Amino acid sequence: KPNFLNDFMVTKEEIIEVLKKVNDPEIMIDVYTLGLIYDIKINNDKIDILMTFTTIYCPYGPMLAEEVKNSIEKINGVKEASIEITFDPPWQPSDDLKVTLGI
Repeated sequence: KPNFLNDFMVTKEEIIEVLKKVNDPEIMIDVYTLGLIYDIKINNDKIDILMTFTTIYCPYGPMLAEEVKNSIEKINGVKEASIEITFDPPWQPSDDLKVTLGI
């Protein structure tokens, strides 16, 4: 029998689409493409995000985390998003990203 609640459950794909619209203000590349999102956990209407910043001293870090939280909480079916910041492992740009960034 169909579960009524599941009809409104947010998907990881929906969350990723939203994350792809949150840009790092210094690099102007989104947090998902940058690889700053380490994990996405969906627990019914609560979303837990584990993310990092490009550096431990990122001046935009708190603002970026807040923007990720606010963007996810605008998704239909999401009641709350929690953002956990980690620097373990430290962020490393992928090879494709290094090419894009010219490093």
